Amino acid sequence: MLSRLSPLLRPLPPSMAARVLSRALPSTASLTLRLPSPTAPVHFNTTRSYLETASLFGRRRFNSNDNTCIARGFGGRNGSVVMAAAARREYRKVRSRRAAAAAKKSKEKELELSVKICLEEQLPEDPEVMDIAEMMRLNVPMAMKLAFERLNNSEFKTRDISITDVGCFENVELSVLLCNDEFIRKLNKDWRDEDHATDVLSMSQHIPELKLPILMLGDIVISVETAARQAEERGHTLIDEIRILVVHGLLHLLGFDHELSDEAEKEMESEEEVLLKGLGWKGKGLIQSACDAEANGSPHVDYSDDRKKEGSLRFYKPKFGYIFCDMDGTLLNSKSQISLSTAEALKEASSRGVKVVIATGKTRPAVVNILKMVNLVGKDGIISEFSPGVFVQGLLVYGRQGREIFRRNLDSGVCREALLYSLKHKIPIIAFSEDRCLTLFEHPLVDSLHTVYHEPKAEIIPSVEQLLAGVEIQKLIFLDTSEGVSTTLRPHWEEAIEDRASVVQAVPDMLEIVPPGTSKGSGVRMLLDHLGATPKEIMAIGDGENDVEMLELASLGVALSNGSEKAKAVANVIGISNDEDGVADAIYRYAF
Repeated sequence: MLSRLSPLLRPLPPSMAARVLSRALPSTASLTLRLPSPTAPVHFNTTRSYLETASLFGRRRFNSNDNTCIARGFGGRNGSVVMAAAARREYRKVRSRRAAAAAKKSKEKELELSVKICLEEQLPEDPEVMDIAEMMRLNVPMAMKLAFERLNNSEFKTRDISITDVGCFENVELSVLLCNDEFIRKLNKDWRDEDHATDVLSMSQHIPELKLPILMLGDIVISVETAARQAEERGHTLIDEIRILVVHGLLHLLGFDHELSDEAEKEMESEEEVLLKGLGWKGKGLIQSACDAEANGSPHVDYSDDRKKEGSLRFYKPKFGYIFCDMDGTLLNSKSQISLSTAEALKEASSRGVKVVIATGKTRPAVVNILKMVNLVGKDGIISEFSPGVFVQGLLVYGRQGREIFRRNLDSGVCREALLYSLKHKIPIIAFSEDRCLTLFEHPLVDSLHTVYHEPKAEIIPSVEQLLAGVEIQKLIFLDTSEGVSTTLRPHWEEAIEDRASVVQAVPDMLEIVPPGTSKGSGVRMLLDHLGATPKEIMAIGDGENDVEMLELASLGVALSNGSEKAKAVANVIGISNDEDGVADAIYRYAF
C-alpha cells in the first residue's frame, strides 16, 4: 500500500484553520447539472447569489458580481458558532430564491456546482500557471459530473458512503487552490505532522450530521511546483499532471482512501483510471504512477529542505528586488571560477525580475571577463557596460546605463609612501587607476593578479615619479603571504597612514589601502539612492571584512561559511561555502 500519496484531511475545529489569503481568478465557473439523467446536457451559468462558506482556510466570501475570492481565518472560541449561523442564514436566502425559480421551471431537479479556482498569494502570475488555472474552471466541473454519475452507477466496497446521492443537495461547492512547495509543506506539517512537500492534499468539509442543503465537498490543494517535477519525470505536460492530481483529490473527497487497505488502494486506483479515460485526459492515475516508480526502483526524493529546487523559482514571488553580491571568496570559488550551478541560479533569479548587482574590490573589466566565461555578460546576463555596479571597494560606482556616479581617489602622499616602501622591501604593489593596473617591477604575485584573479594585466612603470605622473589612483594592493600581511604589512600601515587612508582585507594574502570614509557598503548605499531603492529591498551575499557594512545594510545579509569571522558576526544568515555553491544555495533558499 502506498502511504506517501496525498491523504484525505478531515475537518478540524475552526480555531485551528489555516490563515491563508488566496486570490481568485478574474471570474469563477458555476456548473448546472441536471439529475438524475446521466445523459442530460451540462450548462454553465453565472452565480449571482452571495455565498459565504467555511472551509479549511477559514471563512471565504465569494461574490461573483465583483469576482473576488477572499479567505479569512477564524479566531476565538466562538468561531464555529459564527460560521454555522452565517451559513444557516445564507442557506435560507438561497433556498427561498430558488424555490420561486423552481416553480417556474420543470419538476426536474437541477444541481448547481460552484467551483472556485484560486492561486495562493505567493504564487506569481506565471503565464503557464494562469492558463492552467483558467482551464481548470472548465475541467474541474467536468470531473465532478462524471465522478457523481459513477457514485450512482457503481458499487464500491471500501468507499466511505457519507456522500451517496448528490441529487439531494441544491448546490455542491468545491475549491481548488494552486500553490508552491513551501505553502503545501507548511500545510502538510501543520495538519499531518509530515515536514515535506507533497503533490496534493484533499480537505473535506462535509459534515453529514448537519443535513445541510449545500454539499461542501471541501478543498483540493495542489503544489504546481511538485506537479511540474512529476510531469517531467512521467513524460507529460504540467496540465496533464494537474488534471491527474485533481482526479485523485476529488476521489478522496468522495470517500475513497487508498491508505485504508490494499483493496481500497486497488479500488481507488481503478476509479482514477476510469475517470481519466472517461474525461479523455492523458496519463496514468496517481496511484498507478507511484506503483510504477516503486517497481522501477526510482528513489524517493526528500523535499523537506527549505531550499527551492533548480528551475523552480517561477513558482515563487521574489522577496527582494536586488541581490548585491561580492566576487572573490563569494561568487568565485577557491579556483577563482564561477560554477555552472551558481551561474544558472543567477540567470534564473535575473529572469524572475531580481536585479543582480556586483559589489566588489575588482575593476569592472575583471568582473566582465569572469562573467563572460559563464555567459553572464550582455543582454541576457547580469552585467554589461550598461549595468549598475560597485567596484574597487566602492571607489568607482556606476549607475543607470552604466554611467559613473561616484569616484574617490587615494591621497597622493599615501601613494608615494607606499610605492617607495614597495621598492625598498621588494614587496609587490598594484596601483588601481580606473580600468588599469600599474606596478613597479615584475613578480609572480603580480602575474597571479591577472592569471588567477582576472584583473587587467599590470603595466610595469620603471619609477615612482613616472607611475604617479598624470594618473589618478583609487586604491593600492600589497601582495604577500598571509603571514606577511598579518604580522608586518597591516600593523605597519595602520599606524603609518593614520587618518589619511584606511586598510582593508578581502583575502588573507592581500592588503588594500583605500581612501578614508569609503567602503563597499557606502558605495552600495550611494547606488541605492541613485536607483531610488531602499535597503529593505536588497539581499547581500559576501564573505570578507570588506563586506561587513554591505551585510549590515541589507535587509538580509548572508555570509558564506568560508568567510571572515567579522563578516559572519554581522550577517543574518551563515550560508554554505563558496566551494559548495554558496551563492546558488542562498538564492534558492532565501531570495524567493
